[in-house]
Amino acid sequence: MGEIVVLRHGQTEWSRSGQHTGVTDLPLLPEGEAQAQDLRRALAGRSFVEVWTSPRQRARRTAELAGLPVTGIDDDLVEMDYGGYEGRTTAEISAEVGRQWSIWRDPVIPGATPGETLGQVAARVDRVLARIQPRLADGDVALVAHGHVLRVLTARWLLLGPEQGALFGLPAGTFGVLGHEHARPVLTGWGLR
Repeated sequence: MGEIVVLRHGQTEWSRSGQHTGVTDLPLLPEGEAQAQDLRRALAGRSFVEVWTSPRQRARRTAELAGLPVTGIDDDLVEMDYGGYEGRTTAEISAEVGRQWSIWRDPVIPGATPGETLGQVAARVDRVLARIQPRLADGDVALVAHGHVLRVLTARWLLLGPEQGALFGLPAGTFGVLGHEHARPVLTGWGLR
């Protein structure tokens, strides 16, 4: 049975500053490109039966620089839609709402652009996991995407609620490995470079 390798794209201007980046399509910074090239060396011993990316340029470019031949672009792998919190930091949002705000506990801003709920993100990644399952019989699958969506995907792989994604910090330009032990889904590596 193959493993799922989840790769977070390399550093962008907003990932470096802590700004929530959902729908904004930012390029990699030079350091993000270097991180992606480092992933090539880290993954050199693996072969993948599938490599799926988010359609965002930061994910596609990370896959390219990491030497991963993309076999599919999946809209379900886009980052969470932060609605009116797009481009804002947690500190800015917390100051506005008057308490410590968390994407894992609190809704995105209501209004004309409400964004997504964790439940909506979980429904997307559940579809991804359902499509991946049959391919794991043939080998490893790589998913190149974004921090929050991959953290929710990891929680769902481990049969946890989407809010438990809070437990799986994944810095830009790193990857994790989701596998099996005694036919149970497990986390076999995390935050790897």
